[in-house]
Amino acid sequence: MKLPILMLLLVGAAAFAADETKEEKTPMNSSNEVAVIKTNEGDMVVQFWTDAAPNTIENFKKLARQGFYDGTIFHRIVKEFMIQGGDPNSKDPAKENSYGQGGPGYNIKAEFNDHSHDRGVISMARGSDPDSAGSQFFICLAPVHENRWYSGHQKQYGRTEQTDQTRGDREHQNRAG
Repeated sequence: MKLPILMLLLVGAAAFAADETKEEKTPMNSSNEVAVIKTNEGDMVVQFWTDAAPNTIENFKKLARQGFYDGTIFHRIVKEFMIQGGDPNSKDPAKENSYGQGGPGYNIKAEFNDHSHDRGVISMARGSDPDSAGSQFFICLAPVHENRWYSGHQKQYGRTEQTDQTRGDREHQNRAG
């Protein structure tokens, strides 16, 4: 199953008003601006960590405002690990062989931080070059603490509201081929 993505940015604390009474496990700087990732399986609300990767967040917001993510899919789904999206090639089923290779035509500089890859954390996907990320992102379906590739080597920049997609409750198959 591939999940279509429609990205919206909302300004204001209203999206998290219901969560105001919840205690945060990880101290973080959050903005009132959130992203809503709409899929055919439900919505995910992304709360940004402004202290973690400000340039990465601005790039994500810019692309979302431009409609760059609209019509893309989560092209890589690995059960109990992560879902990956943000590839413009995934808008065209005829380009399925190149899913995971697309981007906005530029790369952004790495902004590594100490936030953990807990369930629901959103990070930029990249290649072996730390500065190779552009538009693709992944959302952790489970904690990824013991993997050296992810600890301190990815750009975590927010956390999703705990929806079915980020809980890892659904049966997903690896679409990475």
